[in-house]
Amino acid sequence: MYQQELARSGKRLFFIRGTYIYITIAISTLIAWCSKDWGPFQTAFGDCAWFWLSLGVASTGAIVRVFTSGWAALGTSGRAKIAAEASELNTTGPYSLVRNPLYVGRILNFTGLAMLSGSWVFGAIVFLLAILIYERISIYEEEFLREKFGAAHAEWAKDVPALLPRLSGWVKPKYPFWWKRMIWREQNKLFLLATTVFLTWMARMDFNFDALTSAQWNWVYAFAALVVVRFIIGGLKMIGFFKELS
Repeated sequence: MYQQELARSGKRLFFIRGTYIYITIAISTLIAWCSKDWGPFQTAFGDCAWFWLSLGVASTGAIVRVFTSGWAALGTSGRAKIAAEASELNTTGPYSLVRNPLYVGRILNFTGLAMLSGSWVFGAIVFLLAILIYERISIYEEEFLREKFGAAHAEWAKDVPALLPRLSGWVKPKYPFWWKRMIWREQNKLFLLATTVFLTWMARMDFNFDALTSAQWNWVYAFAALVVVRFIIGGLKMIGFFKELS
């Protein structure tokens, strides 16, 4: 009964999971704007180290997702918003180390985005909430996969952990890495990582562009270039460039 309740709550959380990253970014930006702190330490060196640690955690999560999406089979590990879907069971590549590598990546990514606020408290809260949320979502998806793939799922799941990756047992990916598929699935998350860095940076300066030095303007131009790239990818999607991946 308890497992079924977790699966039911996981299904509800699955349906709204696309909103979590925007909430995290908004709160991180607000904290950075209110506190003006780069980190929880009293020294510039400590706060600088915190920033790079935060960026490293968020980037590690993004990298995990990039490789998982690039190697995953079509019709799996994807962008479904209403219910779980899977054309086949992924068991190779990242899925040979952990059953839910995309969610491991998301937990790390969310935690890093929260840490970019400069608050260790917010980072810890998001880390714990992300584990609770994605544990339930993974249970919901496990129920779906168990029903669809039966013995094959049981054989894979008995040795591969759900969210804490094992350190051995890597199986060569079944499919070659497909950049087009990775871009279609992960380009928005990578853009949102850059957006969080930019927004938290500007928030600490009260979004006062007049206060920027010429060197700092280079970062604004770099972010503007990323926005252009994001719109180009969106345009390619509209004209059907990613049609076969939908």
